[in-house]
Amino acid sequence: MSGRSDLDWDESVRLDLEYVDAWTPRLEARIVLRTARAVLGGRGAY
Repeated sequence: MSGRSDLDWDESVRLDLEYVDAWTPRLEARIVLRTARAVLGGRGAY
């Protein structure tokens, strides 16, 4: 799941619901690490 800003409303809601259903501390840690890499690498911004 990436490129969220390019998604339409329905897809954004679907991904939000999927996230809530699948949430675990391990998943959260993976998201934080991926986010940090994207920010530090300058990726994903317009």
